Amino acid sequence: MDVSGRRFRRIALIAALVAIALSITASTASAARFSWLKGFDDAATPNNLDRVGVLKVGFPWARNVLVLNPGTSSSSAYVKPLAEDIVRRTRGRWQVWSVERRENQLEDHTLLNATKRGQATPQQVFDYYLGWLVNPSITEHFDLIPDADVAYGRGWGMNVEVQDLHRVVKEASRFGRRVVLGGHSLGGSITTAYATWDFDGKPGAKLLDGLVYIDGGSNPVPISPQDATAQLQALQTSSPWLAFGGIPSPFAGVFSATGSCGAVYHPDAPSLGYSFPLLPANLKPPLPAGVVPTNEGQYGFALDADTSPPTLAAAQGNIGRLATSGNPRPWIDDEITPIGRFAAMFCGKGLQGLDGTAWYHPVRLTLDSRSVAAGNANPTQQVLNVRAIHGDDLSSRTRIYAFGAALGGENVLTSARVLAQQSGIPASRLTLVNRASTYTHNDPNSASPKNEFLDNLIPFLGKIQRPFFWHRR
Repeated sequence: MDVSGRRFRRIALIAALVAIALSITASTASAARFSWLKGFDDAATPNNLDRVGVLKVGFPWARNVLVLNPGTSSSSAYVKPLAEDIVRRTRGRWQVWSVERRENQLEDHTLLNATKRGQATPQQVFDYYLGWLVNPSITEHFDLIPDADVAYGRGWGMNVEVQDLHRVVKEASRFGRRVVLGGHSLGGSITTAYATWDFDGKPGAKLLDGLVYIDGGSNPVPISPQDATAQLQALQTSSPWLAFGGIPSPFAGVFSATGSCGAVYHPDAPSLGYSFPLLPANLKPPLPAGVVPTNEGQYGFALDADTSPPTLAAAQGNIGRLATSGNPRPWIDDEITPIGRFAAMFCGKGLQGLDGTAWYHPVRLTLDSRSVAAGNANPTQQVLNVRAIHGDDLSSRTRIYAFGAALGGENVLTSARVLAQQSGIPASRLTLVNRASTYTHNDPNSASPKNEFLDNLIPFLGKIQRPFFWHRR
């Protein structure tokens, strides 16, 4: 056979392999793989915690990687359903890597893991995480961590986070892969911090081809140095961890993990949390005496935008409504986010050792994020040891996608414009979408099957991606 014939057979073989690969994309998309990477060596942190985790979804050989940073009190499993959609919609051309921050190593998933394997009853899970607080006869339970034992958490700010993230981005960029970095909520501020961070005189964006902001970003105006100093001093004598929605750590995470997993694995069972005295009353549906909600009903009422308290706006979705009859009272799916998908995000359905919530979110990380200021050097950054100073040094070829929902809205788009203008990125390379009036803070990640965030993300990624079988010359 002549050379042209052999070349034709080689091309035909490659085409056949591509067809086979694309035909199994749907099953591969759901195959999530988790691993820990060696993280930044923080002097105050025990060596075993100097790690950063990555949840990877998609074909390992895909030539494009979208790295996503979860937001406040959130973690890698939160992104999994969205990641699966992205892999399917891009026909396997993109992997999605979700970052698991180091603080999540402090969580106790003993009974959550068991219930995911079908080896624990709802009562056993409830008693292990919550029941023991009011019933001293329960002796087997997770342990609260004294703040004095984790004082190093007061130093887990933006420097530690960005240095950990740098390990992830460098790993993602191996073999010439194209990398887009993005984040939801606080993850948007982390994205800007990384892209503009000073790594030996060069910005983190040197390794990136695009940025994605999901209802979050960096306010171009930092807090004052005086405010930063006062908050930093107060942190030295207070808990390292954020109280989410007024609920102290770790209980916002425990409520979320147990409630969401109950809704996933026992959706129609009567809610045990409904009668629990330590669950805030404004999270419980008002029902006639003797009537209780199902696990789905209790969970949905607590986090649906129409019934959840304003203090939990960052945890809400448009997920349906409680039925008007039935005992136990069920939940009705009639909004843009199915409650099963929403609960799966926060439960970490099918994932051992992972859920979608960070039980221990560092106060210092949130404080430091308020100094990023679109990557411009400022006195507050000096107070907090933040080095996001290359805000005008991004490549003009960088593409940016910003989606505003209920909490960020137009401000998310404005922050993206400011970042682009500083570096001379033309408006033609920006994709800006504001759905603040119709999407809650979490709907961009959870809405299905119709999702406007995803509908705009896919063509955005298509302008960046390498071909399916691309090799570096």
